[in-house]
Parts: sequence; C-alpha cells; structure tokens
Amino acid sequence: MNYLAHLSLAQSSVPSKVGNVLGDFMRGAVVSELSEPLRRGLDNHRLVDRFTDHHPWVIAQRRGFSPARRRFAGVALDVLFDHFLWRHWATFYGAPRAQTIFSHYRDLEQGLPLMHAPMRQRVERLIAFDLLNQYGELAGVGEALDVIAGRIRFANAFGGIIEEIEPRYRELEDGFLLFYPQLQAKVREAGLE
Repeated sequence: MNYLAHLSLAQSSVPSKVGNVLGDFMRGAVVSELSEPLRRGLDNHRLVDRFTDHHPWVIAQRRGFSPARRRFAGVALDVLFDHFLWRHWATFYGAPRAQTIFSHYRDLEQGLPLMHAPMRQRVERLIAFDLLNQYGELAGVGEALDVIAGRIRFANAFGGIIEEIEPRYRELEDGFLLFYPQLQAKVREAGLE
C-alpha cells in the first residue's frame, strides 16, 4: 500500500498518521526514540505491508509481471492500489474523499516537527504537489512509477511498468475490490492503535 492507504488505515490523530507514513522513511529514523503513539502507527504500517506482501492474491499478481520488472512489482502494485482506493473511495469510507485527503494533509503538516529531515522533505513535497490526488488517473500512476524508477540507484527496467498494468487493469481492479476489505478487517482485528 502507498500513502493514501496507509493514512486511511491510520487513526485520526497526528501521531498515528505520521507513524503510519514513517514506515516508508526508516532510513535515519531511530525507533527507540519514537513516542508510543508514533511507534504504534509504525507497527500498524508494518502490519499493513506484511499482510499485503504475504496475501496470496497479491503474490499471484506480482508473478504476473515480466521477469525484468518483477522485482519492482510490489512497488507498482502499492501505487496502483492507491489509485483504486482513490477511484472507489465511497465503497470503503463514508467521509468524502476530498475532505479526508485535506485532513490527511493538515495532520501531516502539523506532524512535520515529529519527522526526521528526509521524511519531512518528502512529506512537504507530497503536500505541496497534492500527490494523494495524483493517482486519480492511470496516467498519474504511470508518472509516479516513472519518478520512482528514476530514483533507483542502479540500472533497472522499472520505467514504463505501466505498460504491463494497462492490459491487466480490470483484473487488478476487481481483485483489489475484494482484497481491500480484508486488509481493513485485519487492521481492525489487530487493534495496534
């Protein structure tokens, strides 16, 4: 899962949202120095990632990518899942999507002092460029994936991976609609926050 899902699976507090995003910015973070609410948010992030990464349907979808790109299939699916969540928001949540995204940005902005420098810089960019809404269109997903590919520090074939998503779009969307409620239930059941 990517930022929109992690924020939406967090509690509605600043420390929870910061902790739930922190899992993507562990380099430079000192876990032993985190407050209890931040650490619980981080634990929730890790639960979401673990459940997603080990889910049989997700594993099967990663195998559907070409061997040259399979190493990055999990990243591609994480971003794509945010796209599906954005598009089907009302299926999973009662509050309006625009209002919720505004709240996520507000809470992250208030939480900037809780973040270490690398995370703070990326979150400031996330807010400034309204990246949670970038995933509304598949073209935005492709652009985001190409930006991620450009940040990888070694030669790779990740760029252009959207061309492998497009022919499987409906199949992936249908699967996501079944998968996401299972993830929501797992988070509720675990009750880490």
